[in-house]
Amino acid sequence: MRFTPIIAAAALFAAPALALELPKQLTWTAYDTGSAGYNQAVAIGSALQNAAGTSLRVLPGKNDVSRTEPLRQGRVEFSATGVGGSFMAQEGVFEFGAENWGPQKIRVLLANNGGTVGLAVGVAADAGVTTYADLKGKRVAWIAGAPALNVNVGAYLAYGGLTWDDVERVDFGGFGDSWKGLTNGQVDAAFASTNSGLAYEAAAGPRGLMWPPVDPNDAEGIARMREIAPFFAPMVAKVGAAIDGTPGAPTAGYAYPVLTAMDTQDADLVYNMTKAMVELFPEYDGKAPGIGGWALAKQDFQWVVPYHEGAVRYFKEAGVWTDEAQAHNDNLIARQETLAAAWAELKAAAPENWQEAWAAKRNEALAAGGFALVF
Repeated sequence: MRFTPIIAAAALFAAPALALELPKQLTWTAYDTGSAGYNQAVAIGSALQNAAGTSLRVLPGKNDVSRTEPLRQGRVEFSATGVGGSFMAQEGVFEFGAENWGPQKIRVLLANNGGTVGLAVGVAADAGVTTYADLKGKRVAWIAGAPALNVNVGAYLAYGGLTWDDVERVDFGGFGDSWKGLTNGQVDAAFASTNSGLAYEAAAGPRGLMWPPVDPNDAEGIARMREIAPFFAPMVAKVGAAIDGTPGAPTAGYAYPVLTAMDTQDADLVYNMTKAMVELFPEYDGKAPGIGGWALAKQDFQWVVPYHEGAVRYFKEAGVWTDEAQAHNDNLIARQETLAAAWAELKAAAPENWQEAWAAKRNEALAAGGFALVF
């Protein structure tokens, strides 16, 4: 890949100008237009254009598969995704467990750990629901090709003591469609970040919107939630539809969006992209709801997906990468290698019942390697 040296403008009397070697154009995949992830990507793109002259093209994807496919094919450099396109793709589960997919060697550059934005199941205010247990018998959105969203809904149902069998599943082709369905009365509940533009639209619509509470002291409920989705943690959302201007909504959340690349992506490009994300942060902070979570100080270097070597190089220069972070990262990479080897062995064996065979092979390989069994 050919790079064009670009100098980003620096504030007067500040540190020396930010030297970035980036292409004239970059492409990310992101969530649907109107989503928090898409809006943040656009704001970041504007900062890149203004400060560095780099044009960021954002391709909206309806689901995890459509966001990840261009990444693994090399048609885009990066993806601003969620736990589906990062953790579940790494694990080779759900749609990524299909024979034409398999575990992916995903790497993280940076993640939005906002702390004030929840990731929750929103419910139409006219649906007669006050708790997640009240969703029994209600219409709940299921997104084709989006295992992360569907697992997340399952986690909230589990918190309420329910399963998908206890609700009426309504299928949609994409995230945006599910929220349009909530607004127009096709469905009663759907998953989103609390600051999603579509959630704001639903809150302003005729049905209204509410977020049933998650009690952090409900140990049994939280345990049921984390059994389905171990990346969730209780938090108070202070940014979002039907939340802004209130003391906040007790709910749950995790890192979103997560900027990812394949392990084979050029380390210099990743280094410069990470550097731009961190050092141009003041230029895009505040330009989209929840965008403040991209700050370097909010990064979790012991997350569930490993960081790219190019990103690690920048973090070491910034003085924030520790021996503990390196050990954790090395272990996650070893986990990915174990999953990749198990997949290759099973492909060579060509079993007739792929889904059952892969589930058994995956669990066996992870157990033999001393890795935690998830999903």
